Amino acid sequence: MSTLLLDAEALYADLLKGVQRLYRPDMALVGIWSGGAWLAERLQRDLGLAGEPGVISSSLHRDDFGTKGMSASSDHTKLPFAVDGQHILMIDDVLYTGRTTRAVINELFDFGRPASVTLAVLVDRGGRELPIEPVFSAARVHLATEQRLRLARDADGRFSFDVR
Repeated sequence: MSTLLLDAEALYADLLKGVQRLYRPDMALVGIWSGGAWLAERLQRDLGLAGEPGVISSSLHRDDFGTKGMSASSDHTKLPFAVDGQHILMIDDVLYTGRTTRAVINELFDFGRPASVTLAVLVDRGGRELPIEPVFSAARVHLATEQRLRLARDADGRFSFDVR
């Protein structure tokens, strides 16, 4: 099997450019726990936006919690703004089947009805099981079904990938 080399920092720079094109002053950034939350936090800072981005967890709405169990991240949803009528720019690290995105949209609607939800991701690895597509992805890669791609962040806040 070939080794996949992805420069997470270079892809982040591309994501930043893509988000700069998508972002409007009436939008709120929301990162999907955990890698998406890291990205949203850094985007918020690099875009010079006041406050903190929202963070949303998928654990309460996952369709696979019977096999994976409840995640300890169920208390990580923090939305520091009213969701009703808000345009949301949702950020994730890796988009694969679309099931996490579906779960976080369900979680988001528990807090209100947003005006719109736009999805931007660092990496789209294909393999969709649901009709969910990002408006922007910094990279598209193809991995074997059994492979996992995870975003990692070091103590200095630099991103890298863990491929297993």
